[in-house]
Amino acid sequence: MTEESLSDKGVTFEIKDIINDPTAMAELVEIGSLTTPVTVIDGEVVVGFNRKKLEELLAT
Repeated sequence: MTEESLSDKGVTFEIKDIINDPTAMAELVEIGSLTTPVTVIDGEVVVGFNRKKLEELLAT
């Protein structure tokens, strides 16, 4: 749902494969989450799908 929501808004984003990319997994652990999806917008971390928070961060 996060990907769909961002795509619908025309937002460019990068998908990282935490299963096959140890660097991506290390980034996730560094953020302090073992749950996906995790979206980072201007340093703000959104864990899970939170449409309201994503829209709020994209509006700034």
